[in-house]
Amino acid sequence: MKLKIALLAVVFAAPVWAQHSAKETQEDIARHRAMAAAHTAAAQCLADGKGEKVCVAELQKACKGLAIGKYCGMKHAH
Repeated sequence: MKLKIALLAVVFAAPVWAQHSAKETQEDIARHRAMAAAHTAAAQCLADGKGEKVCVAELQKACKGLAIGKYCGMKHAH
């Protein structure tokens, strides 16, 4: 639920950052949903006990060309 709220906040705040066409906005929405799905899959990978190294590799593969950075646009502290 928190993820959905965060994504909605990003989507609705987007016009503050830059003016996008309707098509660009829809593309941004699709990218955010794809990044969220990749992170959900990474969380499930960890929950399945596959280990951080395997799960990060899967996350990086899922996000190739989608987001900036090694962690699909997100990184958290350990």
